[in-house]
Amino acid sequence: MVSSQRHSYHLVDPSPWPISGSLGALATTVGGVMYMHPFTGGSTLLSLGSIFIPYTMFVRWRDVIRESTLEGHHTKVVQLGPRYGFIPSIVSEVMFFFAFFRASFHSPLAPAVEIGGIWPPKGIGVSNPWEIPFLNTPILPPSGAAVTWAHHAILAGKEQQAVYASVATVSLALVSTGFQGMEYYQAPPTVPDGIHGSTFPSATGFHGFHVIIGTISPIIRGIRQYLGHLTKKHHVGFEAAAWHRHSVDVVRSFPFVPIYWWGGL
Repeated sequence: MVSSQRHSYHLVDPSPWPISGSLGALATTVGGVMYMHPFTGGSTLLSLGSIFIPYTMFVRWRDVIRESTLEGHHTKVVQLGPRYGFIPSIVSEVMFFFAFFRASFHSPLAPAVEIGGIWPPKGIGVSNPWEIPFLNTPILPPSGAAVTWAHHAILAGKEQQAVYASVATVSLALVSTGFQGMEYYQAPPTVPDGIHGSTFPSATGFHGFHVIIGTISPIIRGIRQYLGHLTKKHHVGFEAAAWHRHSVDVVRSFPFVPIYWWGGL
């Protein structure tokens, strides 16, 4: 940090990445619409946007790591910003899944005559709730426990234990993702299946997508821990990944009864 600075805040240097990320998102949106309708050049624009967004994310996070780890700009006051900012993100995800779970309750409570007056709808094949869904449900809580283990290891200065805990977290998450892939392979839900084909993959599929995100984050945090980036007083990125991991674990405990057990009877 510059020695002449007399405050604890980080005045961010000008960066090209916000505008580049916006242009990438615009290209992805417009290109996606053009591709689906099919307009000439839609696939090209969609591909460019799909490449530009991950590139922007990578270089922007690279700069943030440099600012925090190497340049020392992320003081205790600055670290409060990401912490407070991530809380609404977690809350928005909870509301997101609440909407899908509410939709999953709507039709089972009063099945319409168009779907045979029963739930699951007539002719829909569903997974046995006591097979892969039941086996997959208790896998994620231990991964959350492993994240907590890694967090306490960081606070205690035990870097090697933190790496081991991150490996355990990633391993359990990969097993969970594999089980969900097997579940979709055995009983693939599709939107043409009607209301069941819309609510089931929306609730379970988006959760699986968040599990994948929650798998990538510990991988990155484990690498950074191995490189010595995370310390007792400076590990905001790890805390954010841990909060997300716990939210995914909690959300997983809800769909088993209304979606798998009730929907699989």
